[in-house]
Amino acid sequence: MSRFTEEMYATAGSSDRGLITGEPDAPTRSTWGEIHGIARRMAGGLAAAGIGPGDAVGVLAGMPVDIAPACQAVWMRGASVTMLHQPTPRTDLGVWARDTETVLSMIEARAVVLGAPFEIAAPLLRERGIAVVLIDELRTGDEIDPLPTGEDDIALQQLTSGSTGSPKAVRITHENFYVNAYAMFDRVKFQLDDDVMISWLPLFHDMGMVGFLSVPMHLGAEVVCITPLDFLKRPLLWAELIDKYRGTVTAAPNFAYSLLARRLAQTPDGALDLSSVRYMWNGAEPVDPDTMEALAAAGARFGLNPMALTPVYGMAETTLAVSVPDPGHGQVLDIIDAGLLEALGKAVPVHADNTHGAVRRLPTLGYLVDHLEGRVVDAERQPLPTRSVGVIELRGPAVTSGYVTVEGFRAAQDADGWLDTGDIGYFTEAGLIVVCGRIKDVIIMAGRNIYPTDIERAAMRVPGVRPGNAVAVRLDAGDKRESFAVVVESNDHENPDEVKRIEREIVHAVFSEEGVRPRTVAVLGPGALPKTSSGKLRRAASAVHLG
Repeated sequence: MSRFTEEMYATAGSSDRGLITGEPDAPTRSTWGEIHGIARRMAGGLAAAGIGPGDAVGVLAGMPVDIAPACQAVWMRGASVTMLHQPTPRTDLGVWARDTETVLSMIEARAVVLGAPFEIAAPLLRERGIAVVLIDELRTGDEIDPLPTGEDDIALQQLTSGSTGSPKAVRITHENFYVNAYAMFDRVKFQLDDDVMISWLPLFHDMGMVGFLSVPMHLGAEVVCITPLDFLKRPLLWAELIDKYRGTVTAAPNFAYSLLARRLAQTPDGALDLSSVRYMWNGAEPVDPDTMEALAAAGARFGLNPMALTPVYGMAETTLAVSVPDPGHGQVLDIIDAGLLEALGKAVPVHADNTHGAVRRLPTLGYLVDHLEGRVVDAERQPLPTRSVGVIELRGPAVTSGYVTVEGFRAAQDADGWLDTGDIGYFTEAGLIVVCGRIKDVIIMAGRNIYPTDIERAAMRVPGVRPGNAVAVRLDAGDKRESFAVVVESNDHENPDEVKRIEREIVHAVFSEEGVRPRTVAVLGPGALPKTSSGKLRRAASAVHLG
């Protein structure tokens, strides 16, 4: 039996901790032992459907109370889980079905496990010859014992955040899961008897699926899970659950903290107690220091410890965690000379009160977790010294061996085990990692490397721009006169006067902070910008709005 599954089943027999779901309308708590009991029956249903060792199973369900035992049941059968991208009310179901069919063919899925509220998709899938097993039916299966599993068996095929048009899935083994789980819990000094995790993250994304479902189920942590829709309907619910359950660990992308800061600023004194929080991880998209500072200010009235607000770095290719600061360190900024960063790729520190030139305030993302090595390399893949900007590469037992693609398996590691992350950044003298951006997104103008995140932060400070909804798009990439455009969302997109004001102020804000002007500014309505499965904005796809 793999260490991951052996410990998960042992947790079910010994832990009194569990999963709380159904908030805010009908909260229900299930211990990990109770979830294991359901999983044993579901495993019987999967066995009856012919699911066995080495099979790939797609899972499409919205409720954590369904997903947890369904995934465990798949692992009990020695099979692998692929969490399928979920259709939204705006999704064209015909397009979604074709894309899903492509994914299922790519992973050679034996079946799809389907649960609420997506049962409506069953006919679409069956029309395409895809076997469908309903979660409600699996719950009535015969209880069976788990099959043995090995460290190299595939546990998860995690679809990446890219488009479903040309999908790929990161292949995660049982050993990858095990190593990553302990690396995270050891770094944050997690206390199973005291800590409570709070999450609204989507379970088809690695931060939700691994960090806030699989790891708690494996090690026996208490976790409160709601759906992303619950959070988006009422962002303050997140804080209310922290108050109610004395939550200590939570995580989200930067845009969510921006929303939360605004809601907390409008909340009366004494309405919440957030003093229990010791880790609020900010990851999955670039971290804006201003957002973290705004959240610290808004949360102070409710006892939120500013040292709990913690930028982190992770990716599906390392199972999840790459770097996490030690407890109690909060946001640590690296303040560097902007000109030397852009012109020479050197992160030269300057004093915070420097008034003689432009500076960049970049969040450090902590130290690499245990059992993970990192380096920064140049275009010839030669290691670079401290504070030199280049491509970040990683190596270790939690790193995936590669990807499943429509063309077949593609290795992720080189001959020496190094993974090219596609991120550019550097290490400080203390070993803290800093990510500047994605190498494919860097805009080159007059010999300067300009990072889209800097442009986007400037644009998002303009009143009327929706939090977290601004992208800088490269134009004429590779051309001698490469330029860029800025695309934002606004609730005032149908007001011509407001649109003109927003466009004008974005140009001014970007030029004031970056010294460059966008060729074009586009103001769109809410929901217009294309996003990945994790909610990150897709820069390249946003260019279609500039035609």
